[in-house]
Amino acid sequence: MPTGTYNLIHEPCVPVRWRPDVVARDTGPLPDRVGLRDLLLRSHDIEALAVADAPAHAALLRILYALTARVAGLTEQGPEGDWDERRLAVLDAGLLPPDEVDAYFRDFEDRFFLFAPGGRPWMQDPRLAEECDGANTAGVNKLIVTRPSGNNHSWFRHDTDTAPEPPTAPEAFLSLLVWHYYGPAGRCSAREVNGVKTASATAGPLRTALSYHPEGASLFETLLAGLVPPEDSVAGREDLCPWEQDNLPDPDHPPRVSRGPRSRHTCRSQHALLLLPDEDSTHVRDAFITWAYRGERMPREDDYLIWQTSQQGNRYPRPADAGRALWRDLDALLLQHPPAGSAQPQQPRVFRTAVQVSEDLRVRALGFDQEGQAKDTQFIVASTPAVLGHAEDNDPRTVPAVGRLRQLGELFGRRLDRAVKRAWAGYVRDAKADGAAWAAEAGARYWPGAEAEFWARFRLLDRTGQVADGGFDPAATRRAFLRLAEEAYDAVTEPVTRTVRGAKAVSLARLDLYGSQPKSAPATTPSTRAKTKEPTG
Repeated sequence: MPTGTYNLIHEPCVPVRWRPDVVARDTGPLPDRVGLRDLLLRSHDIEALAVADAPAHAALLRILYALTARVAGLTEQGPEGDWDERRLAVLDAGLLPPDEVDAYFRDFEDRFFLFAPGGRPWMQDPRLAEECDGANTAGVNKLIVTRPSGNNHSWFRHDTDTAPEPPTAPEAFLSLLVWHYYGPAGRCSAREVNGVKTASATAGPLRTALSYHPEGASLFETLLAGLVPPEDSVAGREDLCPWEQDNLPDPDHPPRVSRGPRSRHTCRSQHALLLLPDEDSTHVRDAFITWAYRGERMPREDDYLIWQTSQQGNRYPRPADAGRALWRDLDALLLQHPPAGSAQPQQPRVFRTAVQVSEDLRVRALGFDQEGQAKDTQFIVASTPAVLGHAEDNDPRTVPAVGRLRQLGELFGRRLDRAVKRAWAGYVRDAKADGAAWAAEAGARYWPGAEAEFWARFRLLDRTGQVADGGFDPAATRRAFLRLAEEAYDAVTEPVTRTVRGAKAVSLARLDLYGSQPKSAPATTPSTRAKTKEPTG
């Protein structure tokens, strides 16, 4: 395969999982990977993407939403303002229009080459070959975020920069997306533009964030549900993806302003990349990775994030936290004004209309627990059962139940954390002791049970939002979460209750589970420690 022939439209670059009924009726083996054309043409036969890395999955979905909107004719509201009706018409047809899919990829075929020396490789900047020092490339280990490079730790495998293993073209394609959306801030390869050389990049638009996506019974449903209605002012001919634009962006000027949902979700990259293929164009031998705009950061806009407000009044996306279960975000996904205190979370815009596609949609959360710069911790993938039928727009009577369920679960989680830390400080007679080990063990015992309790009670809510068969009884729900907190507290603190000092500390701190403390708790000071003798035996 000569250089310049690996085209994402035709080459099997996206891993997929086929629907079971399609597998059963198909006479031959179905491919594990497909090109973008077959992905859209057969989206109704595909159950879901099979992308293992969460950030690559989230990034690819945004690309596919933009493609779906274009081929389905859903890039603007139109003179009649009938975008919702036109989406339902596509849904009723049961598949994306084949003629439009073929026409689109025919028009832009030259922009989907992964490697295109002398041309426009997809989502890359060919100018980097001249603007970056050829001896200062990033290397393939840095391109693949799950590999160690430099002083970074190993994730799934051990690699060395002295003998790197070239990634395949499909692997490099997904890693390219991860860099565009989740690339770190900090020093990168130097890039010289207009005689000025700099080597500092800004963090990608989704870095540290957790994104939420409606998910249907097929990829076709998922893509239609994931479309965001364009604003009335959006013109489809102006709301373009990077590969559809005639010219490459000017790195010495401010970033282009988004013109609608398609550009908002595909033109936000703060990094510029260029992949260098091997002789056969089946693998990547090296890569340039550098900054896209000098000293400029795009406004963080995205319709798949929960946006919150800091105490200083700044808007920021809810961060990805590997220790936080998805049920704790459910009220912010279903409710327009969730009861979440000063953070004032805002429902992701996509969930305002996704339920129009189906009431049986699930929610899939995809993210990357990481810091703003180099440190990456853990991928996050989580999903719910079918919940969007309970969205506030669908039936506002679900509001009190969903919000209170989450609030009560978190209330007793916080009380448990405070109680075990106070018990430890009382036991060791050191007010500054943080009790982190006890708190971690207590949380590991409480949160899985709280999640099961939440879903058990959530499922008892009927579709009208009424309480069904004891589903949401505030008093009973409070007792259930309290019982879980008590059990976790007792299990963690039991080893020290065999001493008088330990039993006293545990007994006093236990009151925190009930939201109270004695008015005059005994102070622990060095002098009192000296006067107290620990019993033996």
